[in-house]
Amino acid sequence: MGQTRRTDGCCCGRTPGTRPLFGAAGDPTPAERDTESRQEGPHDGPESVTVSGREIPRVDTALTRADRTGAWKARWGIGRMHYGVESGLYAVGRPTPDSPVLVSANYKMSFDRLRSAIEGIDAWILVLDTKGINVWCAAGKGTFGTDELVRRICAVSLADAVSHRTVIVPQLGAPGVSAHEVRKRSGFRVVYGPVRAGDVPAFLEAGMEATPSMRRVEFPLRDRLAVVPVELVLGAKYALVIMVALFVLAGLGPDGYSLGRATASGTASALLFLAAFVAGTVLTPALLPWLPGRALSLKGAWIGIVMLFALGGCVMSAQGAVPGGVSAAGWCLLIPAMTSFVGMNFTGATTYTSLSGVRREMRLAVPIQAVAAVLGAVLWLIGRFV
Repeated sequence: MGQTRRTDGCCCGRTPGTRPLFGAAGDPTPAERDTESRQEGPHDGPESVTVSGREIPRVDTALTRADRTGAWKARWGIGRMHYGVESGLYAVGRPTPDSPVLVSANYKMSFDRLRSAIEGIDAWILVLDTKGINVWCAAGKGTFGTDELVRRICAVSLADAVSHRTVIVPQLGAPGVSAHEVRKRSGFRVVYGPVRAGDVPAFLEAGMEATPSMRRVEFPLRDRLAVVPVELVLGAKYALVIMVALFVLAGLGPDGYSLGRATASGTASALLFLAAFVAGTVLTPALLPWLPGRALSLKGAWIGIVMLFALGGCVMSAQGAVPGGVSAAGWCLLIPAMTSFVGMNFTGATTYTSLSGVRREMRLAVPIQAVAAVLGAVLWLIGRFV
């Protein structure tokens, strides 16, 4: 009501030139975002590109030591929730109105992968506000989606920067973007680019035609292991609490409490639990293609079962970790429950699952894991007295 509709089909509610370059109305300023979330910006330096009297920052394609250190820290869960760049429009090289527009998430690692992959190419990068989440996950959560893409196209007045009406969206963002809706609401056509940023130069050189290999989503060992560090860090604090509880409770026995028993049996029990946690977190993604079953919870459970056979007679009996058959039965439930649960942490980082499949799996697996864990803990505790 009372709003002026843009003539290029972009439903921004304002006439060209009245929107800020970065962000939509009501968005925090870059300074505010830096204060609130310690957000890291790209290394644009003093250079910029002037479009319609506005300055668009130019970013370098060469990653610095700070970029690589930041990515390493994010992999280990350090500042991961604040590892983002300011959403908006960026220039790579010396783009013209005819240069391609590549869409990215504002998770800095995603942005850095894209800009480093297009060295020597003049292009625009349109960064969506995905709340610091990568393209794959943001598409599933809805933050890398139709509404945000249209909103950002309008917010940066993209129609004033380019003469064409095409944006290239990464294929992994396709689940969240409706191409016909974007065109209807913004006037821009969506072309889905390759899965990997490294294929973008070849994709552009081929006239935005993707080969079958560019469309194929692969999940090799290196990619599977890349998500392990953050899972270890995020789960470590919970594992530590359980390990301390095992150590303390191991001192219980028919003759009361024994510190010596806690030191011997409790240490072995805590280390056994730690081994299960690490094995489930590392071996599940490493062996993912070869573990039986489709569900991540089932694949993780196999790690625990194999671990029981491997450790059964030697480690679990050592140092009094399993003083009797009752406690042994408890471990037979506890270890697969643990490895199954941590295995499900990878449902959002694998090509083996879908959003609906994850929800269905969790509805089935979590109650089973919970019952097995509780019953296993009870049997382990009863074993202290028999």
